[in-house]
Amino acid sequence: MDRGQKTEAVSALNVTLKDAGVVVVTRNLGMSVAQSTDLRTKMRDAGASFKVTKNRLAKLALEGTEYGPIADMLTGPVALATSDDPVAAAKIAVEFAKTNDRLEIVGGAMGDTLLDEAGVKSLASMPSLDELRGTIVGLLQAPATKIARVLVEPAGSLARVVGAYAATGE
Repeated sequence: MDRGQKTEAVSALNVTLKDAGVVVVTRNLGMSVAQSTDLRTKMRDAGASFKVTKNRLAKLALEGTEYGPIADMLTGPVALATSDDPVAAAKIAVEFAKTNDRLEIVGGAMGDTLLDEAGVKSLASMPSLDELRGTIVGLLQAPATKIARVLVEPAGSLARVVGAYAATGE
């Protein structure tokens, strides 16, 4: 990698980090290409990204972002998982680490809040932004459904009374 490629890689990573809602630092303990591809696919499907990078370049990219404190976690073969949704990257990384002992969660950050391994795992247990939106929509629709049912019920009762009266033939 020449100097121009390194500069380009640092600036691209810097832009990614500035837009990220969460950054999860993982340690690669010898994952195969197939395992890495599987993890990247899962991340992409969830709206996150997974980038293996050189530690020195990642530290340069962290400058000027709110994720500067995670520079101390960048030792050994690391990769950064990022996403706009504060839960997506953490959730996919933690789920993948449960089934694959070659990926280790080191820590991360959400905004200027530094997270250790336990913090990332607790973040992963929270519902995602889409799940929260679905819950809110369900809560908002429930009262409207109940109001409609209450308004329709008297007419239904009246129809049953008329039907029963007609059935008696009087």
